[in-house]
Amino acid sequence: MKYRSRMDIAAAILDIALGGAIKTRIMYRAFLSFPQLKEYLELLTDSGLLEYAEEEREYRTTEKGKYFLKMYKEVGQMIYPQNSKRKKMII
Repeated sequence: MKYRSRMDIAAAILDIALGGAIKTRIMYRAFLSFPQLKEYLELLTDSGLLEYAEEEREYRTTEKGKYFLKMYKEVGQMIYPQNSKRKKMII
């Protein structure tokens, strides 16, 4: 598995939680251990990117989190454009 930065992991969690997700779903889909999951959920909720809905017992990405995801994807496209020579060489 390739190395993932903290930003990559945060973006993965926010993407998974877009429609709402429980801890277990986030943990398995983001390939995290439970201690890692707890750390990231706390970090993302404290910074207002993720919110916890008590009634449904699930996490949801906030508007601020959606904006973060949008910017994250735009930067990724700038760094690794789909039509770049590097990408074609790998395939």
